[in-house]
Amino acid sequence: MADLVAPFQGERYAAVERLSSLIAPPYDVIDQAERARYAALDADNIVLVMLPEAPPGHPDDDRYDVAAERLAAWRRTGVLRRDSRPALYVLAQDFTLPTGERLTRHGVFAAVAAEGYEPRRIRPHERTHAGPKADRLALMRATATNIESIFLLAPDRDQALANAVAAASQGTPDATAELNGVGIRLWIVRDPSPFPLPPSPLYIADGHHRYETASAYAQEHPAADRVLALIVSAQDPGLAVLPTHRVIFGTGRELDRMLPRWREWFDVQPLAAGRDPIATLASLGRDRTACLVADRSRTLALLLKPGALPDRLPSLAQSTAVRDLDVARIESLVVKEVLGAGTTTPTVRYVADAKEALGMVQYGGAAVAVLLNPTKVEQVFAVADAGDVMPPKSTYFVPKVPSGLVLRRV
Repeated sequence: MADLVAPFQGERYAAVERLSSLIAPPYDVIDQAERARYAALDADNIVLVMLPEAPPGHPDDDRYDVAAERLAAWRRTGVLRRDSRPALYVLAQDFTLPTGERLTRHGVFAAVAAEGYEPRRIRPHERTHAGPKADRLALMRATATNIESIFLLAPDRDQALANAVAAASQGTPDATAELNGVGIRLWIVRDPSPFPLPPSPLYIADGHHRYETASAYAQEHPAADRVLALIVSAQDPGLAVLPTHRVIFGTGRELDRMLPRWREWFDVQPLAAGRDPIATLASLGRDRTACLVADRSRTLALLLKPGALPDRLPSLAQSTAVRDLDVARIESLVVKEVLGAGTTTPTVRYVADAKEALGMVQYGGAAVAVLLNPTKVEQVFAVADAGDVMPPKSTYFVPKVPSGLVLRRV
């Protein structure tokens, strides 16, 4: 079996001085307005290949040919240049959490075996959908290029990867950029031979659709059996997972209507005026499952009673790893109760910033906000090891891996 992780000949923008106007977030977090904004930044912005558009009057599927032609033109005119030898590419991202805390996350871009999940060397924790995979596969067939990266986690219990990445990022970077308030620095490890490449298993943090697409492409083209990946050590001090809070719209969903049901499962406490909701939630959730629920009149803390979890609750998955997740329990016992309470059809928005979520209740017309603690990285590993999947919107790894820093021909 081929090595799981390997160096590769990266392809990068030649105009490093304007790199900030050439890169973009991953395809799946860019809506039409955002795409237009990135496309307007620079005629060579990566979004034009990553999310191509067909010419007016042409069939929509022609957009993949547009991407291939533009990529070929960039190569022909020197917009993109391929490194002469296989290398590794160390990335540092300097960012601010919603709490105001400043962090730096380090990782390394490498080529990882695109072999599907059966060998268990790459492990997923999310369920994927056919539409995005069909789109990404059509783009890969047209361009034969990894336009963007997946994001993998290495357990790295001996911290060999974390230490090597930290050492490689000491000198002057080969490229710098800024994307949506995140500082970006990139170093090229031109002699990768002493660099400790992480062993299996590796875990997908983000990019399940892209990994499955690359594996499908490798079935069609056996020589194209790798995919571009940013690998981050689980021991990296800048690794951050945010919760995704639930904000629910719809009338007839005041907390009083749900309280009798919740009291069967939870100890209910009012949040004292002036207390920081996020710090309070983190403290309450150290020993047991907890969440905050807020409507316009008040905020309550719900703390799961010891032994209160129903053994056969139909809406909870049966694997222990998923049943142990705060997000699975709260989705089942709290969010679904809110969704089912009123007579109007509810809508749910997913928000990473707790203050924003609470503001949507106070000023934005939302009925209820449900605030959660973040899922732990060890829990991601446990669910993946069990061969199970998490509920949607269980993890939000920040910041997103930028697209366009390094490309890889397949």
